[in-house]
Amino acid sequence: MTVIKTWCTALGLASLSLVSARAQTLPSEPISVGGGRVTIGGDVSASVGSSDPGFFDYTDYEHSALRLLRVDVSAAVNGGDHLTLLGELRTENFDSMQPYALYLRIKPWTARAIDIEVGRIPPTFGAFARRTYASDNPLIGYPLAYQYLTSLRPDSLPANADELLRRRGLGWFTRYTIGDAAADKGVALVSAFRWDTGVQVHGTAGIVNASVAVTAGTLSNPLFNDDNNGRQVAGRVELRPVGGLSGLIVGTSAARGPFVSASAVRAAFNDDSRAGDFTQTAWGADVEYSRGYYLLRFETIVSDWQLPIVRTPALELPLRAVSTSVEGRYKIMPGLFAAARVDHLGFSDIAGTTVTEPWDAPVTRVEVGGGYSIQRNLQLKFSYQYNRRDGGVLEQLAHLKAAQLVFWF
Repeated sequence: MTVIKTWCTALGLASLSLVSARAQTLPSEPISVGGGRVTIGGDVSASVGSSDPGFFDYTDYEHSALRLLRVDVSAAVNGGDHLTLLGELRTENFDSMQPYALYLRIKPWTARAIDIEVGRIPPTFGAFARRTYASDNPLIGYPLAYQYLTSLRPDSLPANADELLRRRGLGWFTRYTIGDAAADKGVALVSAFRWDTGVQVHGTAGIVNASVAVTAGTLSNPLFNDDNNGRQVAGRVELRPVGGLSGLIVGTSAARGPFVSASAVRAAFNDDSRAGDFTQTAWGADVEYSRGYYLLRFETIVSDWQLPIVRTPALELPLRAVSTSVEGRYKIMPGLFAAARVDHLGFSDIAGTTVTEPWDAPVTRVEVGGGYSIQRNLQLKFSYQYNRRDGGVLEQLAHLKAAQLVFWF
């Protein structure tokens, strides 16, 4: 049924695009009402692709990124020189309408490039987190760090190393003996599909952009309501040189916050007073360079998790994951481009009773594809994915194909 819905939407957009070539029926710019006080925008992407029994492209909203119909509607209400209210509603495969973003942007000084955002705020950490919309992504899939579900959960914990090793490659549906015993999805290093709740301050001075945020959740587990009485602190610094280095962007990010829920800590120790000790700490670096017809990007993320040690054989902490992604795009001719991304996600070793191996199954992904702009804001994309997982009980190799139609205004 989901695939049928997606195809129907894709065909509808394609039909409208043919009409729009003559009559421009599709809006090409955000809609402005109330004398410019209210601006409404939208983003629709319809993807159809191969079946994925290995759950390589499964997301934390329990959908395949290659079989996804996503509709975003955003609005900005301008309250003057100092205040703007921004919000966004999202539905995936028409399951339900979710409040993806809702925050107040405050500009204390009109003459200075400083703003404060309060509410469900844009991400601070990482480079790809700021371009997760299909219209900004040159491919259909996502980098592993932002989408692939590891076997960790904030509310359910392995009692020892053996139990964690038995769940390698099962991040799509996992359970443990400590905490919530119901099976559920794991977490990615950084969620590309949910925004966190808190306060962010952003400023620009010359070639330097800087942001810092305090939020209720963590990179892996953004929250609306805090579940452990802790706060994450995240920051990012970005350099955008000019002159001969124009087109270069260099960034670094860091974040740290309590990851394990208070209920899981209480299940482990009969006391949740140490909930703030079990953190996710992450560091990232990224480089982007564009010139003429080509664009190159590199990003690496290191994430460490601290979990309660309950029984032997003990977990060797921190549990570390390291992701590396290299991406490129080349414009072949006006409206036509080719793109590729190479990804790897690795994990630190832990020692079980009989074996020492990575605590989750390492994953490698290569995605190649391209796209054509039917009109400025209507794009058709195709891609092929090679996925390999070194371990686990599910399929360890997958060749996946997908097509996507994207419209935005």
